[in-house]
Amino acid sequence: MDAVQSGQSFTVTRDGHPIGRLVPLRRRRRFVSRQEFAAMSRTAPGIDLDRFRADQAATADPYPVDPYDR
Repeated sequence: MDAVQSGQSFTVTRDGHPIGRLVPLRRRRRFVSRQEFAAMSRTAPGIDLDRFRADQAATADPYPVDPYDR
């Protein structure tokens, strides 16, 4: 567990056959500074807001199906 905590990953095997992976969890940052956000935004592609909204309206289902409602 110390090795996983330090960033190493392992393949779990049964009878020599891989059956899973043991990997460290990614730590998510909750805060991005204004400077970081601005730097990332400079290289982001531009979007046409009217086209984006039209695409959303065309693909959004006003009555989504509940997968557990059967």
